[in-house]
Amino acid sequence: MTMQLLQNHEPILDMRAEADARIRFDAEAVIMEADFSDLAFDAPAQVELFYDRLEELIAASGRQKWFFLVNYHNCRIQQPCWLAHSMRGKRLNVTHSLGSVRFDASEETTREIRARANTEAFDANLFDNREDALARIEVLKQAVPAWILRTRRPSRIAKAEVDGRISFHPHERIMEVDFTGLDLDGAPEVDMIYDTLEERLEQTGRKWFFLVDYTDCRIDLRAWIPHSQRGKRLNEHWALGAVRYGTSPEIAAEIRKQAARKDFVPNVFSTRAEALERIAAMRGALSADET
Repeated sequence: MTMQLLQNHEPILDMRAEADARIRFDAEAVIMEADFSDLAFDAPAQVELFYDRLEELIAASGRQKWFFLVNYHNCRIQQPCWLAHSMRGKRLNVTHSLGSVRFDASEETTREIRARANTEAFDANLFDNREDALARIEVLKQAVPAWILRTRRPSRIAKAEVDGRISFHPHERIMEVDFTGLDLDGAPEVDMIYDTLEERLEQTGRKWFFLVDYTDCRIDLRAWIPHSQRGKRLNEHWALGAVRYGTSPEIAAEIRKQAARKDFVPNVFSTRAEALERIAAMRGALSADET
C-alpha cells in the first residue's frame, strides 16, 4: 500500500488513494457507496485525509445529493479517531446526504454509532447486510420529492450584492472581498459568490493579493465543504496570497484546521490593519523574488 508522511513524520496509509479505490457512485440509483471494509483508522489525520478526498469526489460526481451506503465490515476506528470521524461525517451528511445507511459494523462500531446517534439525534440506520441496507434506502427514497434529485434552490444572495462587495486596488495589487454580515447557508450562496469572483478576476487577467473581511459572517455547516473547495480553486488560479480578518472564533478555527491539513498559511488576523501589514510583507517578498 502507498504511504505518506505527516508533519510529525509518522507514516500512515495514503487515505486519498484509499478513498479513490473505495468510493463508487451509482447515478441511476442515486447511491454513493463507501467501502470501509478492512480499513483501519489509527490516527485522526487519516480520517481528515479520507474525508477531504471524499468531498472532492462528490464535488466531481455531477450531483450535489446522494443516498449514502456504507460498508463497515471489519472496519477498525481507534478511539482517538471517533471525534474526527463523527464531525466530518456529520458535515458530509448535512451537505450531501439524502439519507445514510450502514451495514456489517462490528459490535464496538455499532455501539459507538448508536451512542452518537442518540446524542446527536440522527437515525443510525444500521443493518447486518448489504441487501437489508439497500432495502432501507428504497424506503428512504419514497420520502424524497423527485425534484430534489434534479434541482436545487436558488441562492439567497443576489449577484448584484456580491458585485458590490468586491473592489480592486491596482496600486497595492489587492482584491478586497467584503463578507461582512453574510449568511452562507449552503452551496447556492457559495457558488453565487465564487462564480462572481471568478468572473471579475477573469476580467482583470492578472493575479491579486486577496483581502477578505469576515466580520459577522456566518458559514452554515452545509456551506463549509463547497466554500473550502471553491476557495481553494480560486486561490490556486488567481491569488498571490490570501489574508483574512474579522473572523469569528469558529471560522478562524476551521480555517486553521484546513490550513494544517492542506498545507497553506491561514493568514487569519483580528483587524484590517494587521491584514494589510501582512499583505505588505508578502508583496515585499514577492518583489524581492522578482528581482
